Amino acid sequence: MKVKDKMNMDLADLIEHGPVTIVAFGDSVTHGAVAAEEMNYETVYWNRLRRKLQEVACEIPINVINAGIGGITAKASLGRMERQVFLHEPDLVIICFGLNDVNGALEDYLDSLRAIFTRCKEGNTDAIFLTPNMLNTYVAEGTEEIYYEYAHKTAEMQNGGRMDLYMSEAVKLADSMGIPVCDCYSEWKKLSETEDITLMLANYINHPTKEMHELFASNLFDMIME
Repeated sequence: MKVKDKMNMDLADLIEHGPVTIVAFGDSVTHGAVAAEEMNYETVYWNRLRRKLQEVACEIPINVINAGIGGITAKASLGRMERQVFLHEPDLVIICFGLNDVNGALEDYLDSLRAIFTRCKEGNTDAIFLTPNMLNTYVAEGTEEIYYEYAHKTAEMQNGGRMDLYMSEAVKLADSMGIPVCDCYSEWKKLSETEDITLMLANYINHPTKEMHELFASNLFDMIME
């Protein structure tokens, strides 16, 4: 039973099938990281999504499990996939990796996503691949001094096309495996044509501002409610 169907359950169905359970599986953005040493679990995209869904189905409990860990990659998350994601028997898994994976080999990123997507399909679990935000395009004045070197590196990866390559290949993989894609990275790219993307990052490197989490939440909501 899909999330949208479960949101229309009556009492008998709720007793039989239980509440809606969504697992958000990803890195620091999913974890709730904003600026340096700041976490916010109220404004993070999955909580915004939960509230939007709850407004539509106020009588159905909607639980979102946060399986995001700061600094982690898709490859490093394979070992925790069973106990932190599928143990909960989710109705939907939102998969959002890439911001850290871009530091490693493209093959590792794609192989790891393939393993996650395959596990979802084998378990007949609905999944959405959520592409992340862009990286910074320059080293902003407000960047923490200890992150200057990394900010130069991420700007180079964004401007040089490395991040674009990783996202385009990941989307191709998801499409080839029948995994729906919520392509917010493309939305960020469109914004970059007229806006300063770096200023939309709370840490001026890779963490969206609280307000920009709304973009993820709105797009996910539209996909789920189609």
